[in-house]
Amino acid sequence: MIYFKTEEEIELIRESSLLVGKTLAEVARVIGPGIKTIALDELAETFIRDNGSVPGFKGYNGFPFTLCISVNEQVVHGFPGERLLEEGDIVSVDCGVLKNGFYGDSAYTFPVGEVKAETLDLMKRTKEALYLGIESAADGKRVGDIGYTIQHYVEEYGYGVVRDLVGHGVGRFLHEKPEIPNYGKRGTGAKLQVGMVLAIEPMINLGVKNVVQESDGWTIRTADSKPSAHYEHTVAVRHGKAEILSSFRYIEEELVKRGIELI
Repeated sequence: MIYFKTEEEIELIRESSLLVGKTLAEVARVIGPGIKTIALDELAETFIRDNGSVPGFKGYNGFPFTLCISVNEQVVHGFPGERLLEEGDIVSVDCGVLKNGFYGDSAYTFPVGEVKAETLDLMKRTKEALYLGIESAADGKRVGDIGYTIQHYVEEYGYGVVRDLVGHGVGRFLHEKPEIPNYGKRGTGAKLQVGMVLAIEPMINLGVKNVVQESDGWTIRTADSKPSAHYEHTVAVRHGKAEILSSFRYIEEELVKRGIELI
């Protein structure tokens, strides 16, 4: 069942989504070589709770942390821990917030120090694919139009589009219908209508599309151990174009302050 949102509910989802962006900006302030991933998680949880909200992921289906932190070949759902980030790593940080009864959900992939050019290209093109997919999320289009747009763009570069994990509706529940694959055929799938709120999140691999699950039962990594990038926005379907409810602005302001070149 697809839950359609009122304008008032969309504004509440925007509030939650903007708090996610501000939380990821706290991560952007400190992420770098030598920091433990668990320190990023603790920082994020404190910030969310200090802002009168609840981490959206912690406890969800038993997930034990505030952030999903996925390094290099890890695609999504990585566990924060004692791992020290190293020069040349890339790190997908996925965050959810529950505020006023509604969820926000967004993700950003960070470079750590000097990153290989081919990996930076993967990040840049994955982010571009996100915005191209969002352009296809307008009233009257279909779910397959979003997936087709993302897939068509990134496969031109020889990248692998993860099939096992997808975007989703979001609102009173973290994961709602419809599912939003990052691949597909134009004109297929659920029809997009005003009132739908979607989390669009391309997960794109430098190598093959295949993934495997690690022994913790959560972390997903690429089958060939090549890097993967992941960006996500929460958007509202509108006439003509989608409206982005989350924001990378806070994140990228912090990166610029630190002299980190934006992807």
